[in-house]
Formats: sequence, structure tokens, C-alpha cells
Amino acid sequence: MSRIPFDFIGFDLDGTLIDSSPDLHAALDYALGQMGRPVPTQEQVEKMMGKGIRRLMEQALEVTGGINEQLMEKGFPLMLAYYKKHVLVHTKPYEGVEDILKSLQDRGIKLIVYTNKPECLARPIIHQLGWDHYFSAVIGGDSFPVRKPDPKPILDVIDEMGGGKTAFVGDSITDVKTGHNGHLPVIVVSFGYSDKPARSLGADRVISNYQELLPTLKSLSENHMPNASAKPD
Repeated sequence: MSRIPFDFIGFDLDGTLIDSSPDLHAALDYALGQMGRPVPTQEQVEKMMGKGIRRLMEQALEVTGGINEQLMEKGFPLMLAYYKKHVLVHTKPYEGVEDILKSLQDRGIKLIVYTNKPECLARPIIHQLGWDHYFSAVIGGDSFPVRKPDPKPILDVIDEMGGGKTAFVGDSITDVKTGHNGHLPVIVVSFGYSDKPARSLGADRVISNYQELLPTLKSLSENHMPNASAKPD
């Protein structure tokens, strides 16, 4: 078995490991419908994703007639309550994800999820997919006082597990900033929810499917592999 020169791989969740937009769209549909608002298309919703579920609701209100604090106080709990009960109705892993998680784990690499989705939503999805045993840590947008694009949560977790060479895999400019803010190399998937072309995001590598991940990790040179325990400036 060929060696991958990393001790840890961090993954974003939505748009990277799973296609969750149909269930998020359904949750928005429910909440906005209760408020008498039209519903953005699924394509619009996908372009809004990546900054957390609250920001998703804010953007949906902005594009369907305007937003104020009262609307958020009404709409966000409706969306959250619906989504908590329907996190895995239509959501599914991208092709090849299960195989790549197993392959990385078999190589002794520790895997971490770092998402802006609240931990109370991320963990049930991972559990229901049967992925608990793959991940050494799951970090949500509410797990620490800061969240992506701040790298501190994932760097602190890696330090607690002994530190080591780390790469980050995501689908958005937020993920690229997260990795680079922590001096980590970033691989972007081209099939996620970015509102800009993947190759324009500034990642170190771009892959179009998970069969490309192992050779891409191998190709990253030593100067792209700072120690994760070295905190950003």
C-alpha cells in the first residue's frame, strides 16, 4: 500500500462529502412557505451554501423580499426544526466517498470533519450514514467560539491528537481560506456548491472525483506540508 505523506485530512461536509442541498432546499421550502415567501431554486440554494445554515436562511430571505430581525426570529427556528427531522431524506454521499474514507483510514490517517453546519446537525448525518468510525473528530460551526474560515478549531483539535502533517479538502472559497489561514494545503472538489469555478478559488489542487484524491495527496510537495501544530500568524 503506497504511503500518503499526511497524518491528518480535514474535510468540509456539505458539497464535499455529501450532497445535502435537496434536504436543505426542502427545509427552506417549508420555512419560507410558512412565511408566505417564494422559494429560491435549488441552484440558487447551492450557491448560497457554505457559510452555515443561519446564513443560508438570511440569504434566502434577502432574495425573496427582504430581511429583518423579526423575520429571522420566525423563519430560522422553522427551518432548523424541519431540517433536524429530515437531515437524510434525500442527502447522499458523493460517489467514491465511502471508498476513499476507508482507504485513508486503512493507511493510518486520522480524518476530521470541519463544517460550518451546527454540530447537532452534522453528527446525526455522519451517524446515520454509518461513518462514526471513520472520523477522529467532528467540528461544527458552533463547536468553538470561532468557525471557518478561522482555522483555530481544526488546528487545536489536531494539536490535541499529537499534531502532524495535514491537508484540507473542501468545495468553496471559505474552505480555501480556512486551510491557507492555517498554512495547510487545500484540495477543492469541482462538483460542490461554490458559486465560482473551482479553479478560480486559489486551492493548491482541484479534483473532479474522489478517485483522484489519493494521487493528488501524493503529489503535494514537501513545501505544501507545514506542521498543523504551527499556528497561523
